[in-house]
Amino acid sequence: MSSVSVLTPELTQAREEAREDAIQLRRAFKGWGCDEPTIVQILAHRSATQRALIRQEYKTKFSQDLDDILSKELSGDLKRAVLLWMDDPATRDAVLVNQGFTENLTLKLNVVIEVICSRTPSQIERLKKAYSPRFGSDLEQDIESYALGDNKKLLLAYVRKSRLEGPEVDATMVDKDAKALFKDGEYELGTNEETFIRIFSERSWAHLAAVDAAYRSMYVNSLKKAVKHETSWNFKCALLTILQCAENPAKYFAKVLHKAMHGLGTDDKTLSRIIVSRAEIDIQQIKAEYLKKYRKSLNDKVHSETSGNYRAFLLSLLDTHN
Repeated sequence: MSSVSVLTPELTQAREEAREDAIQLRRAFKGWGCDEPTIVQILAHRSATQRALIRQEYKTKFSQDLDDILSKELSGDLKRAVLLWMDDPATRDAVLVNQGFTENLTLKLNVVIEVICSRTPSQIERLKKAYSPRFGSDLEQDIESYALGDNKKLLLAYVRKSRLEGPEVDATMVDKDAKALFKDGEYELGTNEETFIRIFSERSWAHLAAVDAAYRSMYVNSLKKAVKHETSWNFKCALLTILQCAENPAKYFAKVLHKAMHGLGTDDKTLSRIIVSRAEIDIQQIKAEYLKKYRKSLNDKVHSETSGNYRAFLLSLLDTHN
């Protein structure tokens, strides 16, 4: 007996809406140049599920890959931001990490560290599952190939270890970890990096935040200062990213955005990467932290640092996805 799949009214409507979006996008691509405002208006206001349906409907109706057309029709900062936006969060993270491995010839791996060390355990699991089908290699294998030294050990441990995501902490273990980090860091001449790797990779964010508070109460320096004094380069960057996200991920990303727009010129790769990747997660919290720390709205700062349809796209992401 053959089975017949029945579309629910909701899915039928979603597909009809996606088909209409695909038709509108096709019209925007026609003629000399393309209608960028229409592309922004459609795609910036669609969820990951809706964007996936638009891709499917465009392929079905026009026998072309929507991402390929967007790549040909758009350019510059807008092209990079829109193509990054088209992916679902896990696939996007996989793309960002792979780009960090393959495009950064100095092997500083800043983007790799940012993505891996700022994600929750469940987000990392989804990233790992998305990585292999997309790039034909295992995430852990690429960390082995491209990262170095203690940073490699930390990143490997961080993607391998399972960690809790809830708010529960063990006060006894918190004190024990704070003392171990002091003993193998500031207290001794030289640092036992393995202790930092073990605690930072095995403990939940809630636990690490509690360790940070305990460390502050027990010793002169904060744990953040201890990490800065006792470690270096990419290893230090990864530890600080984990620690800052354990405390407040929105505050961490607000700082990254501020740095990207501070001083002469704007780091548009970082600006679009953060806004696009956090738009469907915690962009409203990031906006609140930005306003609190820098006394200026993130929208106003982005408006002053960008222009044209690229500006319109980023501002739409800042306001649309709650």
